[in-house]
Amino acid sequence: MPITTCIFDAYGTLFDVAAAARQAAAEPEFPQLRETWVELANHWRLKQLQYTWLRAITGAHADFWEVTQNGLDWALEATALNGDPKLRQRLLDLYWQLQAYPEVPAMLHALKAAGLNTAILSNGSPDMLDAAVQSAGLGDVLDDVLSVESVGVFKPDARVYDLVGARFNCDRDEVLFVSSNGWDAAGAAGYGFTTAWVNRAGDPMDRLPWTPQHVLSDLTSIPDLAGN
Repeated sequence: MPITTCIFDAYGTLFDVAAAARQAAAEPEFPQLRETWVELANHWRLKQLQYTWLRAITGAHADFWEVTQNGLDWALEATALNGDPKLRQRLLDLYWQLQAYPEVPAMLHALKAAGLNTAILSNGSPDMLDAAVQSAGLGDVLDDVLSVESVGVFKPDARVYDLVGARFNCDRDEVLFVSSNGWDAAGAAGYGFTTAWVNRAGDPMDRLPWTPQHVLSDLTSIPDLAGN
């Protein structure tokens, strides 16, 4: 069946998760971050993801804001930056206004012009996602923002992917699911979506039972994929 619905992961896919650390490092108040912001950002993101997986496996769900803070606290200690509460608060504040990647607005406008459904499906909590969407000015090109909080478990649990069909009344093979996380794109492929992995870093393919149908370096070609 033709694609009718394009669904996007949020963090790392539409929104640059390194932007908070990068912006703080450019501010004069935090010179200690200038040499270590990349390491901090990488630790923060990895721990954030690892904690979602562990919470999903053990049934110990917490909202994504708690997980995000936990990941940052680990990253700050790992980089010996945990002695400055002002730095911690600034990083958390910036996470609520992450920058969208440059190609995102035009890509989403092209999908809407083609008559496709567009939405976010994210581990993020509703208030975090709403803030990011509004900060990036994407509200007029997204039909909905779906959060795992409505089912109380993180991706790649199938109950999360079920939210798409329930919202848009579409079959799985009508959905193009786009994520910068290889494990998420793989999980969604196993679920039955057509998937595109946005592999901005050029990482190896994850060794999982499923693989995404498309591997991209950015989001520019998504309207072309959705039209095929």
